Amino acid sequence: MTIKRTDPATNAGERCTLEGFLDYHRQTLELKCADLDDAQLRTASVPPSELSLMGLVRHMADVERDWFRRVLANEDAGPLHYSDEDPDGEFHLTDTDTWEDAYASWQAEMAAARSNAARFALDDVSEGTSRLIEEPITLRWIYNHMIEEYARHNGHADLLRERLDGATGE
Repeated sequence: MTIKRTDPATNAGERCTLEGFLDYHRQTLELKCADLDDAQLRTASVPPSELSLMGLVRHMADVERDWFRRVLANEDAGPLHYSDEDPDGEFHLTDTDTWEDAYASWQAEMAAARSNAARFALDDVSEGTSRLIEEPITLRWIYNHMIEEYARHNGHADLLRERLDGATGE
């Protein structure tokens, strides 16, 4: 599979720059998962950690859903992979969890995120609130937070991928 990763524009306005960096980091995570089989994608890093590339993708699907659907647009969209009983459920893979399902839910949440964000200006505040921040949040803040979230987890993905097959690089 060939993943096309687009560098963010170096001379664009703020919104284009934020969206460019967010998409760049989304594409980076996809690149880290490319050309691996289901078993590799579910391989945990180092015991006792359950961190895997599939778990990271499931986590980011929920993160996209939380910030762009639940917080920004105030949609009644419950979690996909975690629950009150299992707050880290996205990382607790079962035999029935597949890459195909994880990837499809992640792609769907990114599409919903783009659609919802298009309705807001950077200074517009969210229609909902976060479990952690009980006040409206600007789209600008959400974009910056999402870039930080992906950047941190892409560092994890770098290490996971290198452990799986030795692949390194951006």
